[in-house]
Amino acid sequence: AMHGHSRDADKTFEAALRTLRNADALCDTLVVAPLFQVAADKAVAGRCNTVGVPVAQPGDLLWTCGSWLEGARSVSGSNVGSFAAMDALVDELARRWPGVRTITVAGFSAGGQFVQRYIAFTRHDGTAAGRPAMRYVVADPSTWLYFDPVRPQFSADGASVTGFAVPDAAACPQMNRWKYGTDDLPAYLGRTAAQARRQYAQADISYLEGALDSSDARGTAYRVLDKSCAALAQGPFRMQRGLAYAAYDRKLLAPDRRREVVVVPGCAHDVACVFPSEAARAALVGPTR
Repeated sequence: AMHGHSRDADKTFEAALRTLRNADALCDTLVVAPLFQVAADKAVAGRCNTVGVPVAQPGDLLWTCGSWLEGARSVSGSNVGSFAAMDALVDELARRWPGVRTITVAGFSAGGQFVQRYIAFTRHDGTAAGRPAMRYVVADPSTWLYFDPVRPQFSADGASVTGFAVPDAAACPQMNRWKYGTDDLPAYLGRTAAQARRQYAQADISYLEGALDSSDARGTAYRVLDKSCAALAQGPFRMQRGLAYAAYDRKLLAPDRRREVVVVPGCAHDVACVFPSEAARAALVGPTR
């Protein structure tokens, strides 16, 4: 269960535990909440810290407030990418608990950004014999990775997607660059754009959006919403961007998968509301529960 920008791993952990309690699934499910560390002074300055979360210790890998969510290498000298770190964690879980059948990597907010991009670049595609199946849940991210230069077109009221078109890239040069698109992919990610697209299209993915995470109202964390031109090309707010991406997924990316967005009633931008909800249960715990 991946934390958000504030690195609120404890809150995300508790939300995941509540999800499993509500589903009566704690008896055979392990919850892990990784924490990508940022140097204490940088965390405070970047406002990516949460009271009560363990601070970085000597020898820990360190990232910046925003680099871990896009797979960047650590800044502490070892050059380990955050996606590679997650791969190592998955390996450790499979080694330590060989009976594990499925590993679900779920992320909320910035954690959702991390997971959505990790899907395309993880070494674990979930098909290797003897390995756990891999599932992914992307919840309320600020932005999405597109694999085509098209972007959504919205109705006049912004409530629905009317189609897709290729915008004028000259007006927003970063629109198709990593992390919003697949131009200029960092070499350390170890994938071409075509390979990343193919892996993403084949993955087991669920999308979640808070129904009230659709404006700049209180509770939507609008202050930390990405408002760059590349982000705004994906939609005005998180829910609209999520609905648009699911439409893109169904139409252009993986039409045979028919991935839908589960819109969680009554929730804005709050993992403690979205994850434990009844609406999100099948996505997070699995459809057979």
